[in-house]
Amino acid sequence: MEVFSGKQSTVYHGDCVEILSDHIKDGSVNLIFADPPYNIGKSFGKFKDKWPNDDAYVEWCESWLALCLKKLTNTGSLYVMTSTQAMPYFDLFLRTRCSVQSRIIWHYDSSGVQARSSYGSMYEPILFCTKDAKDYVFNVDDIEVEAKTGSVRKLIDYRKEVPAPYNTKKVPGNAWYFPRVRYRMDEYEKHPTQKPEALLERIIKASSNVGDTVLDPFSGTFTTCAVAKRLKRKSIGIERERDYIKIGLRRLDITTELDGEPLTRIRKAYQRKNANGKRIKAVQQATLFDE
Repeated sequence: MEVFSGKQSTVYHGDCVEILSDHIKDGSVNLIFADPPYNIGKSFGKFKDKWPNDDAYVEWCESWLALCLKKLTNTGSLYVMTSTQAMPYFDLFLRTRCSVQSRIIWHYDSSGVQARSSYGSMYEPILFCTKDAKDYVFNVDDIEVEAKTGSVRKLIDYRKEVPAPYNTKKVPGNAWYFPRVRYRMDEYEKHPTQKPEALLERIIKASSNVGDTVLDPFSGTFTTCAVAKRLKRKSIGIERERDYIKIGLRRLDITTELDGEPLTRIRKAYQRKNANGKRIKAVQQATLFDE
């Protein structure tokens, strides 16, 4: 286990269950976002995301979920993702130990490979849970979105005693559309399941305040920590794969090198076609250790 510390961020390299058990103080974290391996066979560096069976996967997940709840403050929140297949297990486990406030659907555009024998997967589920059923942080004004009925159609609400236009802003519902992070996007890092910054920005703005502590036990590309830093929150990131630790240390400005390698982004040249079919030169950001 290694620890790297910056001005607002702490990065742990090691196993999340061990680190949550032995190194994170109970009741010290305001918000946890957990995006664990889904038990569907993806490769994360040297780690293969596959357990012997569902029971083994669920047993492992329940161990770190229980620890996450212990680390939350009394007004803290937990957002957790997993596969559509496994989410019922998470829901049943958590609903008896905390308050499930919302069951959120993050939906997105399809991938290039289309399903042929069933309906393609176009969403991932997220549970929004709080330690206390009523006393928790939820910053409505920070996450309001355009209300299409009010701001676009300009309808009048005649149900009111004095008819008035519908509100132009509203709190998002529980179906969220954010594009997935694609290769050649500015925020892209070399990781198979990177989550978009916009998704984490909504969660962090809604369920934490400036100066609060945000924890991600499966940090991957450290998007949670990077967005938390930008929004003036403190962050704790836990990650087992060293190449992803390098991404985190760079994104959080903790150090400029590790294991003798510079942690800088470079511009990789590539060729693509413009709208008229003509080949033009473009660039892609990457990290030196990705080569």
